[in-house]
Amino acid sequence: MSFAPLPDLILEPIIRNALMEDLGSYGDVTTRAVVPHNTRYSARLIAREAGIASGMQTAAIAFRLVDPALTIKCLVPDGMTFTKGQTLMEISGNAGSILSGERVALNFAGRLSGIATMTAAFVENTRGTCARITCTRKTTPGLRLVEKQAVLHGGGFNHRYSLSDAILIKDNHIAAAGGVGNVLSAVRTTASHMMKVEIEVDQLEQLAEVLELGGADVVLLDNMDNETLKKAVDMVNGRLKTEASGNVTIDRISAIAATGVDYISAGALTHSAKTVDLGLDF
Repeated sequence: MSFAPLPDLILEPIIRNALMEDLGSYGDVTTRAVVPHNTRYSARLIAREAGIASGMQTAAIAFRLVDPALTIKCLVPDGMTFTKGQTLMEISGNAGSILSGERVALNFAGRLSGIATMTAAFVENTRGTCARITCTRKTTPGLRLVEKQAVLHGGGFNHRYSLSDAILIKDNHIAAAGGVGNVLSAVRTTASHMMKVEIEVDQLEQLAEVLELGGADVVLLDNMDNETLKKAVDMVNGRLKTEASGNVTIDRISAIAATGVDYISAGALTHSAKTVDLGLDF
């Protein structure tokens, strides 16, 4: 699947920070010392294992920020599958510029392709059900935007991007506010009509209270076993959107999806994905 890219302007600050971290205060001293400044070269970004592409846009931005004169040709766009040994991108121009941008470009492309590849595996295990796979806010600090994009590239969906996107009432909110009734009453009087409301429950008794009181759009069914999830979905009976969360693994995902939940959120997509092995060959 192909995706319309975000404007480079949005992504550039993230990538610029990564480049500054890598280049330090005096740039790539090794390359400047050993590679003649006018040397030109062509390099290929190669997949050393199969996966789903993500981070191709960020890799291209990394090279362009180092040297806008580099010529970059993306052969496998974000969201597309690739095989072991396939060339994903070609970069040509000043050899020193390519070498100086190499590590940051590979870090982004490998990490984000790993997230997309893991997401695709989760999605594949829900086929034939209504369940959609979503990520969480368990992202690498400073990299949430690109990691959530990688989830989309893998066929998943995004949960909220930040605390300001939607109201998600969790167990600690309920405890601090004095109960389910109190939080739902408060949210009805304070929330904008444009703001969605989700509430977390971990017991069917809490779910019954939520259904009786109203005020929520989505209910998060937290750390429930598969049998309890099925009972919860039956209780809701389409009145709210349902989301399963907690202890979501690739081995269990099919069984969770079979309970009939609308969404399954998995922090593992962004905090436990294995980086795809990519290399830059001169």
